Amino acid sequence: MFPKHKDILKQVGANIKLARRRRKLTQAQVAERADIVRSTLYLIETGNPSVAIGAYFNVMRALGLQEDFLKLAADDGFGRKLQDLELL
Repeated sequence: MFPKHKDILKQVGANIKLARRRRKLTQAQVAERADIVRSTLYLIETGNPSVAIGAYFNVMRALGLQEDFLKLAADDGFGRKLQDLELL
């Protein structure tokens, strides 16, 4: 994984950690609600790329952010441009 891509995952992890802290929830509470172990939540909050995407989703669900998951790859500008080229 390229460093710039690792940085994106680190930012996602930092955003999740900030959301948890804003809600004044402990790692143990969120891990229990997400049905994962606390060490996995720690890996998520640090942006570790080895954690399954389902675990990321479960944490976001536990924080009430499950709708944000729908924003992943929602704005496919490059794909639309390719499609528009074929329509010409």
